[in-house]
Amino acid sequence: MLELFSENILKVKERALKECKQYFSNPDKIAEKNTLKILNAMRKVKVSEAHFNTSTGYAYDDIGRGKLEDLYAEIFKTDSALVRTQFVSGTHTLSTVLFGILRPGDELVSVMGKPYDTMRTVIGYENPSPGSLKEFGISYKEAPLDKDGHVDFAAVKRCINKNTKMVLIQRSRGYSLRPTLTVNDIGEICAFIKNIKPDCICFVDNCYGEFIEEKEPTEVGADIMGGSLIKNPGGGIAPTGGYIVGRKDLVELASYRMTSPGMGAELGASLENNRLLFQGLFVAPHVVAQAVKSAIFAAVFFSDLGYITRPNASAKRGDIIQAIELKTRENLIAFCHGIQKYSPVDSFAAPEPWDMPGYTDQIIMAAGTFVQGASIELSADGPMREPFSVYMQGALTFEHGIIAAMGAAQELENLQD
Repeated sequence: MLELFSENILKVKERALKECKQYFSNPDKIAEKNTLKILNAMRKVKVSEAHFNTSTGYAYDDIGRGKLEDLYAEIFKTDSALVRTQFVSGTHTLSTVLFGILRPGDELVSVMGKPYDTMRTVIGYENPSPGSLKEFGISYKEAPLDKDGHVDFAAVKRCINKNTKMVLIQRSRGYSLRPTLTVNDIGEICAFIKNIKPDCICFVDNCYGEFIEEKEPTEVGADIMGGSLIKNPGGGIAPTGGYIVGRKDLVELASYRMTSPGMGAELGASLENNRLLFQGLFVAPHVVAQAVKSAIFAAVFFSDLGYITRPNASAKRGDIIQAIELKTRENLIAFCHGIQKYSPVDSFAAPEPWDMPGYTDQIIMAAGTFVQGASIELSADGPMREPFSVYMQGALTFEHGIIAAMGAAQELENLQD
């Protein structure tokens, strides 16, 4: 028998729904506009059923793969796109950009302070790792954020020099409590960088940020951008993969890293995934809106229960993530148990902290998802370090977002009894 929620949690839920209802119209309006944008792009590039066919082996002249990349380039307003199931994660996709473009002696600058943990391992300065950028002679600097967690433009300017080939702009908060970046924020950063060094490449990590707003970073100055298909743009349907969009020459360099020099984007079998990638992209704006509304609800709901939530319900959002400060290790574990318990898959499992590859601290992750690790489906995770914040994201349906949040709250309440 499924557990029932306490009377207190049910009351707080009803109150929270009334409080946050005023904020739901904006994500719905954005979803409608982005759906129209995608629909118009699909009409323009003439997507047809023939593009859903599979390919094998080398997959030369895969018309479905080519059409999907034309579609991404049209939607993100770029010269070129690389959309492949061969990318195993967002970090792999971003790493492909870094290693594809940067050369020994070049310098990379992170303008948002420390990137998230797995990117630190790719870079190799704080988290040494075989095969990192550091081992290939690529230097690295990071501009610390200001006291409010925003870009410190003076610090960024001090970091830029003649060897600076690229700046990394991480849109999402990662495992930090800083504000996420809006598209306007990213446009301001790109303009600032270009004013200092016009040939510097502005590279945006867009994970968790797609279709949150009506525009994307490549429309406001980003030279190249990447993300994961099992986050926002896959719509909960894409089974794996990543995308890179941007200037043609930069995307081409990334393609040589994905496969090999001289072959680049000409190879890569689609196998049985083309339809799923087209369909996932089509529903993505709606699914993202469901995730945003779930995050808004969680912000109000857990705030009413006495926890610090970031961002608050009224804030302009740059990603789908809702951070909740839980203060203790026990609370963080209990929260994740509650999310897992009210997941459609593996609801019987009990998440525990573990040494996850690429992270310096143990990570606990609740993700009872149809696609393993899909962050656009409802999940919650966090590092086992103070202030023991959990990062809740996703929800294919708003209804699931409500129920799972209540499940997490019930576990926290049980812990206090």
